[in-house]
Amino acid sequence: MTTSELALPQARPKKDRSRRVMGAGKQLHAGPVTYLVLSVFALLSLAPLVWTAVAASRTDRRLAQTPPPLWFGGNLFKNLQAAWDQAGMGTAMFNSTVVAGTITVATVLFSTLAGFAFAKLRFRFSSVLLLLTIGTMMIPPQLAVVPLYLWMSHLGWSNQLQTVILPTLVTAFGTFFMRQYLVQALPTELIEAARVDGASSLRVVWHVVFPAARPAMAVLGLLTFVFAWNDFLWPIIALNQQNPTVQVALNSLGTGYVPDQAVIMAGALLGTLPLLIAFILFGKQIVGGIMQGAIKG
Repeated sequence: MTTSELALPQARPKKDRSRRVMGAGKQLHAGPVTYLVLSVFALLSLAPLVWTAVAASRTDRRLAQTPPPLWFGGNLFKNLQAAWDQAGMGTAMFNSTVVAGTITVATVLFSTLAGFAFAKLRFRFSSVLLLLTIGTMMIPPQLAVVPLYLWMSHLGWSNQLQTVILPTLVTAFGTFFMRQYLVQALPTELIEAARVDGASSLRVVWHVVFPAARPAMAVLGLLTFVFAWNDFLWPIIALNQQNPTVQVALNSLGTGYVPDQAVIMAGALLGTLPLLIAFILFGKQIVGGIMQGAIKG
């Protein structure tokens, strides 16, 4: 066997490896099966929203018939107006915007600060405090309803918006979420460099922590806003129909001897529209922030 024949087996891995490196730089393209699967999931996700709009455009008598309607009718605006008037949706929309907006800003701010402290600062009993914070997520929220209501009544805040806002200004999930993100996304050397340059703690948080945590803050803000907007259990206990949020106002549409299902669906559609508008306006920035954080990670 010659020397060139012995060298051939050693040259093949290099050739294959070069092919793999060249192939790694190529952009992947989705095939027809991928588009088909994504289309099916998109249709299944949109089906409840489309059915709500279809039901809101029909009459209660038509919804009770078999088979149910599968296309839009001509009573959409009439039912929307009825739901708006019966439930007092103007006041409810304003209250929900104030509640959800305040809770979102406070939760993102406090959770980011707490997550940064648990992720990068060294202080006594930090591990114990983190475990206690995570442990609060294991407690069912229904157990806190009675003591929380007694506390708010003692403060004289019954049927006021601060009763709904105060208990959720910061969440254990938000703190843990931001802590896990900042552990990887925020280098400790960057904080130390800012300290060496003479930056105060406030400047470190504003110029170093917040820019690094922006993608996670956007995701947490969206999740918090949706949760606060859709919250029903505590607002229905703490508020009444004179000062409701959207979910409390929608509850009044289901009362009566024979509830009008078309009007209820119209009210549900009204309560969903602000969330759809928020996602349409800010969804691109949120997804872009997620991708930016993934690339940095």
